[in-house]
Amino acid sequence: MSIETSVASESLGARAPRTEGIRAHNCVVKRLGPWTTARHFDVRASRSLVVLDLLLPLIEPGDIEIHLDVDHATVKLLVADGASIADDDLRRVGRGRVKDWTGTSTPGGRRIHLLGEMRHAEIRVHRGGVAVLGLLCSPGHIRHVRQAHHDGRLVPLDDVAEGGRARRTPAPEGRGS
Repeated sequence: MSIETSVASESLGARAPRTEGIRAHNCVVKRLGPWTTARHFDVRASRSLVVLDLLLPLIEPGDIEIHLDVDHATVKLLVADGASIADDDLRRVGRGRVKDWTGTSTPGGRRIHLLGEMRHAEIRVHRGGVAVLGLLCSPGHIRHVRQAHHDGRLVPLDDVAEGGRARRTPAPEGRGS
């Protein structure tokens, strides 16, 4: 069961940024595909898994802010290659950390600021190809990945040859027999 909430700040005037609210308590919540255009997120989760796709949505240029209040939960961020994760303002209580092992940031990449508090929780960052593979494994999101690739929002993979098969190196000759 997932809870879907969006908090638009229309009543606060045109200057206030739009904030997407995500609530997950004892469940799995996935926001995949072109689900938002906002750059501000408010994630509150306890004993849950939250997956936020920041790769495919048409998010306007600029920094992204994610305000977290997570307890015994995992938040998975799907981001583009080159994005930098700033977690200096994220308070950690107990065991937990920000895992960002699949890539490095570039100076011109988008900045994602993690704010708030995480208690015995974990933030996992999946970049580029790993993020796309995660989207391809989700039912119903292949067309969103194809559309983003067609629009030029995804970098093509150099290691994939025609027909969608990975290139294979020929076996060395003279072995065996």
